[in-house]
Amino acid sequence: MSTVQSAARVAFPFTALVGQPLLQRALLLVAIDPRIGGVLVSGPRGTAKSTAARALAALLPDAPFVTLPLAASLEQLVGTLNVEDVLRDGQLRLAPGLVARAHNGVLYVDEVNLLPDALVDALLDVAASGINTVERDGISQQHAARFALVGTMNPEEGELRPQLLDRFGLSVLLGNPTDPQQRQEILRTRLSFDEDPQALTAAHAAQLSQLSDTVASAQAVLPSLAWSDAVLQHAAALALAAGVDGMRADLVMLRAARALAALEGRDAVSTQDVDAVAELALAHRRTVEPSANRTAPSANDNSGPRSDKPSAPAATPTPEGDWGALPPQPTPTTRVLSTGAWPAKKA
Repeated sequence: MSTVQSAARVAFPFTALVGQPLLQRALLLVAIDPRIGGVLVSGPRGTAKSTAARALAALLPDAPFVTLPLAASLEQLVGTLNVEDVLRDGQLRLAPGLVARAHNGVLYVDEVNLLPDALVDALLDVAASGINTVERDGISQQHAARFALVGTMNPEEGELRPQLLDRFGLSVLLGNPTDPQQRQEILRTRLSFDEDPQALTAAHAAQLSQLSDTVASAQAVLPSLAWSDAVLQHAAALALAAGVDGMRADLVMLRAARALAALEGRDAVSTQDVDAVAELALAHRRTVEPSANRTAPSANDNSGPRSDKPSAPAATPTPEGDWGALPPQPTPTTRVLSTGAWPAKKA
């Protein structure tokens, strides 16, 4: 009789990731402040999207790693209430869902663009608020669900609707590494991990321990960091220049900038922190290209040469193609005589 051996999956060390500094920063910021609303990682196959998510969970102490399958139902995600127990013995019992299991950990969604919109909407609501509300038959119950949300997708398999894309706090677009030396370093590190995962993890144990302590310290000091008026003004200006809709981008930038300041051990949030996280918050919301972000001169701007000559009138745009190329021509009309139709009936 054959026996089945159990195997524990060792996560790739977070500090051993090669060539992904922006992804690592985004994941750390969401781990420090889950209210940022998660991070969406978009890129082709084989760019370490799922590896990075698992590495983040292994970095956090006692953090669960929960995967949301594409075939999950809404009840499996948010949980349900056993109303039968209330009717039988008066006790309200909650059957927890995946968001409850991911509390203080990482909730990972692979191919989030293929997930039903209802599940994505509910998931992002919980991720941004940190509170999950379960309702059934007029009865509701709430519980804490504070987790770092990581969603990954391959753009070749379809896009995420703009309404749902905006709900993700940060976004990172990955590309295929084109530098030969970087590819060699990635291969060398991955092969070392596949041959002996424990050895590579032990080699990075000191860095992992230090980074884990840094994240814990940042989480502790996060509420004590405030935003100055200059920081608020700078975030608002960047959001306006990007042409974003609503205020979510501004709020995400401010929360991410505060998390970055806490991560790097500063006691105040600066405009440089906002600049460092701006692209993470604006890239998937921008409606105005950066090259088009030009400040229009004000009416009382006295800089530059002036001329007293009146400005020339704007040229009339020339229509393209044949449509509308000719001005309208008057067409004479003639009186139409009776065609011999039947006379109208008398009332």
